[in-house]
Amino acid sequence: MPAIHDPTFLRRIALFRDLELGDLAVLNGLMRRQELPAGVRLMANDTPGDSAYVIRHGAVKVHVEPEDGRDVIVAILGPGEIVGEMSVIDREMRSGSVVTLEDSVLFWIDRDAFENCLRTMPKLTLNLTEILTRRLRVANERITALATLDVYGRVAQHLLVLAEEYGEEVDAGTLIPIRLTQGDLASLVGASRVRVNQALVLLKKRGGISTDQHHHITVHDESVLARAY
Repeated sequence: MPAIHDPTFLRRIALFRDLELGDLAVLNGLMRRQELPAGVRLMANDTPGDSAYVIRHGAVKVHVEPEDGRDVIVAILGPGEIVGEMSVIDREMRSGSVVTLEDSVLFWIDRDAFENCLRTMPKLTLNLTEILTRRLRVANERITALATLDVYGRVAQHLLVLAEEYGEEVDAGTLIPIRLTQGDLASLVGASRVRVNQALVLLKKRGGISTDQHHHITVHDESVLARAY
């Protein structure tokens, strides 16, 4: 069963942008659709990587659990992102666990099929390279923030990154359509939940953001966040 009725829709996803219709049809026939509720573990650390996933709707967190029991979030990925590709490419064990943050729709493809498509579809390989390069830049920015900014600055910086990557323009500003609890933000920026709460309260008082009951954050004034660092 193909992943989606109309394969041209796949061009809206960064990994498949500008692919020829024939290549899209091949990929659509190889991929399978999977719907998962929030809180489901998609893959586990130190397990074989036999498939890669593309997020159509929803979001996931990539995290590791050190021996001290902490939950360290490596990345939060939203619509259009690929996850699980590293172990598919290098055939090593998964380097982190992946859990859905909200109800999600994903397309998955097994390792052998994905490797064959990368060999025969140059544009697919180029798109993947661009995605991984952008992700590396974001990781470098996050490392710099961890080393140079206080908690307030780190929270502001990462909200701007998420708004740029996944933001949806609304009347009030830019909505980040990903469920972001204070606990997840704390793990993401390397701080306590209390300190993250204080940073969010300050950003709200200064008119930079607002939050709703679904843990979605809207950025009203990017300059407020930018001044934080």
